[in-house]
Amino acid sequence: MAQSSASSIGKSRFSKSDRIRLILSFRLGRHLLRNVEVQTDFSRRLLKMRICAFMLTGTCLLLCLPAFGQTNPTDSARHSSGTSEDKDDTVAILEVGAATSWNFSGGAAAFAPNLAAECTPIKNWLELEAGVSPFYTRNSTEWDTDLLFKKPWTISRKAEFMLGIGPEWVHLKQAGKVTNSISGEVAGDFMFWPTGKHRFGWYLEPAYDYSFAGGHQQSVGMSVGLLIGIR
Repeated sequence: MAQSSASSIGKSRFSKSDRIRLILSFRLGRHLLRNVEVQTDFSRRLLKMRICAFMLTGTCLLLCLPAFGQTNPTDSARHSSGTSEDKDDTVAILEVGAATSWNFSGGAAAFAPNLAAECTPIKNWLELEAGVSPFYTRNSTEWDTDLLFKKPWTISRKAEFMLGIGPEWVHLKQAGKVTNSISGEVAGDFMFWPTGKHRFGWYLEPAYDYSFAGGHQQSVGMSVGLLIGIR
């Protein structure tokens, strides 16, 4: 009688639907455990891959840093030879050309030969140019002698630009009368070297003059010609 009551109680506690639910819950739990194991294994593998990548990157950096710090002797020799070849040992530059000037007060433009020489006291900062231009007309003779202080700029290996300012001495002989006056001059100098070396080239130099004598005459001019490097 007791056994039959216990079996009936067990049957009442675990029905068929309860057994199905227990089986499904066990299978779901097993599946979740497998997924956890797989994810754990994948995370471990990913961590190992990251560690290996980090070690490989560090090794490459350690191997490459000494190579960057060292200099190939052949490259250094080539660089030194190229530097010696490209080194500019020009002492002065001679300008030979022609100049023209036009006065704001009117009159025809005057033309003259132009001769100038320049040197470099402070490289990349200061250049000195001294030049002279004799202007001849029917009624007058004028000698313009200037001294310009120029700041150079390198545009490229074959081109340079300089901006200069300085005094100009004007010696004028007109109708048997000689006068001397001082003017101020501002000039821009464009230099072109076809071969890239300061041996032979050509220049273009526009200028503006302002006279400090009575009347304060103003004029603009232009000179163009050849450049000859003196070594």
